[in-house]
Amino acid sequence: MGGDTVDRPNLAFAPQGEPGNGTPYARYAMLDVLHSLQQPRSKVPAEYTFIVATQVMELLFDLLHREWVSAQHALRENDPAGAVAALRRGTHIQDVLVSSWDLLATMTPAEFNSFREVLGEASGFQSSAFLRLEFLLGNKAGSLLRMYEDSPAVHAELTAALHGASLYDDALALLARRGVAVPHEPTAGRHRHDAEVEQGWRRVYTDPELAELARLGEALLDTAERVTRWRQRHLSSVKRTMGAKPGTGGSSGLSWLKQSADQDIFPELWTVRNDL
Repeated sequence: MGGDTVDRPNLAFAPQGEPGNGTPYARYAMLDVLHSLQQPRSKVPAEYTFIVATQVMELLFDLLHREWVSAQHALRENDPAGAVAALRRGTHIQDVLVSSWDLLATMTPAEFNSFREVLGEASGFQSSAFLRLEFLLGNKAGSLLRMYEDSPAVHAELTAALHGASLYDDALALLARRGVAVPHEPTAGRHRHDAEVEQGWRRVYTDPELAELARLGEALLDTAERVTRWRQRHLSSVKRTMGAKPGTGGSSGLSWLKQSADQDIFPELWTVRNDL
């Protein structure tokens, strides 16, 4: 057959709304809105990269939250396989998040300093979407809610997350329902290593009848490892871009990031390996 018979994409679309409202793809993805959200405050090209990278991360935070909440729902329905599937999907999002630092990692101090002033007190530390993820991981600190006192809806959502069950709490609750004695009541504080929890995971990893829960433990550890990778990548990117200068939001910069990178989430899943 001749080349003229080869299938081609449709180039004419049924009109919808007012003329000039774009293709079906543009309408579906709201591209006119999406591409209007980058509003640099300087004429420095690097600032545009900074804004795009930040917005991409924020969208991925929201997507990751959906998967972790899906994992929570599966755990509450006694479906560890469903939880593992959601966590696996989440790890792919985490991998993209870690790689997203590549957009910023090679920014020189001179480039960053050339627009840093326009950031004012703005800092990624203030991201409510990121803090929501931290609370969901059990890395809770109620004092941080002060940042959102002027945003009632955000403050209420984070308050609920602070006092609600974390992803790890729901995993431990499932272990308890399967006969593994572990404390699992939600708290409004940071989860810290608990010898009883470690003992529970030891039983999970050594009892063949609990193999399904061991697979859940490994999926949680995959998640935890990627959290550490994210924090370490953040640390190295900031170290390269701005050195040990104080953070724009008033944090101590590198020292604060290093302290965060050194904290393991789901700590018993790490320490139990000492005796396995």
